[in-house]
Amino acid sequence: MNEGSRKAIIAAFLANLGIAVAKLIGFAITGSAGLLAESMHSLADTGNQALLMFGSRRGKRKADAAHPFGYGPERYFWAFVVALVLFSLGGLFALYEGIEKLIHPHEVESPIVAFVILGVAIVLESWSLRTAVHEARPAKRPGQTWWRFIHTTKAPELPVVLLEDSGALLGLFFALAGLTMAEITGSPRWDAVGSIAIGALLVVIAFALAREMKGLLIGEAASDEDQRAIEASLVAPPAVLGIIHLKTMHLGPEDVLVAAKVEFDHGLDNAGLAKAIDEAERSLRAAVPIATTVYIEPDIRRPTTS
Repeated sequence: MNEGSRKAIIAAFLANLGIAVAKLIGFAITGSAGLLAESMHSLADTGNQALLMFGSRRGKRKADAAHPFGYGPERYFWAFVVALVLFSLGGLFALYEGIEKLIHPHEVESPIVAFVILGVAIVLESWSLRTAVHEARPAKRPGQTWWRFIHTTKAPELPVVLLEDSGALLGLFFALAGLTMAEITGSPRWDAVGSIAIGALLVVIAFALAREMKGLLIGEAASDEDQRAIEASLVAPPAVLGIIHLKTMHLGPEDVLVAAKVEFDHGLDNAGLAKAIDEAERSLRAAVPIATTVYIEPDIRRPTTS
């Protein structure tokens, strides 16, 4: 995990922990369904940041006989677990609580306390989101949209924090709107509606996260930019005539497996061919440092039959 991801996770962990405690105190005083839903959301987010840090540590373990390509995919696995936690502990609980309070409405007590806590939570969550955006910006290509960045990046931590913080901030405004409507209309059911909106939002975010992490868990190819750099570096040595076949796969955010069939000068003897393969590999590793596992097989391009 790079330093930017670590800073974003720590900021989100501290913000969510403080927000969760404040919301739980607010719920105990007011009985607000929106505050309870948001409390569980913040507790889930706090646990999720811990899971991301845990996954990062697990992913750093060195390759061994049982896992010869290393443990990099653990970062994707724990990010997928984050999506499951967000769906169950955050989304489903908020939906259940909202529906329960919609059927059996409960008058919100001490609404001023709830408004103050939501205001503090919005400030803290905005700080956490600002930190995540600041740390993610260097990894985002110029002109690239944030959604495209989330969809294409191979590092799971920043997209998770960005989506969670964005959802948390929007959820706070849902809770604030529900509480405001409950006070204006005198109907506590609006507070329950806010909780249902929060639950639906979290379910959508959880599905989006799960979808992104599923692709990385299954095994995604290197980015188009890295793919072009790999191809250019492999054909750079003079002994290389061309690439016959090339496959890449991310074993982790900073670990790419490269397997290539390459056509070399037909006049090379065994020693010359071995030297040419080594030269092609050095060229590749220099151009794309995250290509940590490289297999180059010499072959001859055969004419295609019509």
